[in-house]
Amino acid sequence: MSNDERAASPTPADPELHVPFELVEPAELSSPLVFSSPHSGDIYPASFLASSRLDISSLRRSEDAHVHELFALAPTLGAPLLKANFPRAFLDLNREPYELDPRMFEDALPEFANTRSLRVAAGLGAIPRVVADAREIYSGRLRVAEALHRIESLHKPYHAALRSLMERARDKFGAALLVDCHSMPSSVAKESAAGRGEKRKPDFVLGDRFGASCSGDIVEALEARLRQWGYHVQRNRPYAGGYITEHYGKPGSGWHAVQIEISRNLYMNEADLRRNLDFDLLASRLGEIVRLLTQTFGPREQRAAAE
Repeated sequence: MSNDERAASPTPADPELHVPFELVEPAELSSPLVFSSPHSGDIYPASFLASSRLDISSLRRSEDAHVHELFALAPTLGAPLLKANFPRAFLDLNREPYELDPRMFEDALPEFANTRSLRVAAGLGAIPRVVADAREIYSGRLRVAEALHRIESLHKPYHAALRSLMERARDKFGAALLVDCHSMPSSVAKESAAGRGEKRKPDFVLGDRFGASCSGDIVEALEARLRQWGYHVQRNRPYAGGYITEHYGKPGSGWHAVQIEISRNLYMNEADLRRNLDFDLLASRLGEIVRLLTQTFGPREQRAAAE
């Protein structure tokens, strides 16, 4: 994040979040890819912890711990990496900015708030009501002003930065590909496999909103390489992509977006969130994914833009 972006951002919701997100730039922009890690932030403001009925270990169940570190090779390979520093339990960047649950607030939400989405009904709006295991976060109701301040000071600046990166990549290369980086509990992956009558749980779920958010060649290349390494891969179930994939996945306008969900047991101990012995191998392989997508997506999309 540049000094100008910091100056233009509203005052953060909490002093601990004076740098709400970080942008790691490549030494030379040589790839049309943009990487985003919106759920790996681990700075939990003291005021947030004080307002919660849950301890920090419970709150961290919603966190995509270490995901930005898994993709740390992206900037060394010519692509920027944007990561949130605040946690998903505090504000979810993969939701519409005003996707809010009226049950959470003392006062009335503004008329423009989206209170009827399925995500809100599940307690997983922009200001989540529950963590990943459906446990209530807050001990009492919030003021609407607090929610709006988080949106203005965190959600909007992050997406302004992400939009700028996508525009820059499209201007330079003729098209841009957003790789939205996430992780999933291995228990969810197991339940997904059981629901589909499969014996093996997925190691990766690739989300392209059922073909709407990016060229099919992108997902084909991703899946083929992951399967070469022996991983089990599913598409779009149970994760087809959220607000980010939907909002930035506009292939007709030269913006493509794919969501990658990684089973957490591939790289960490889910009980204490510590990296396991396979972390470095997976990070190296994800670096190979960056190279693969740059080689397959970049030249093809540049040719298409020139035609």
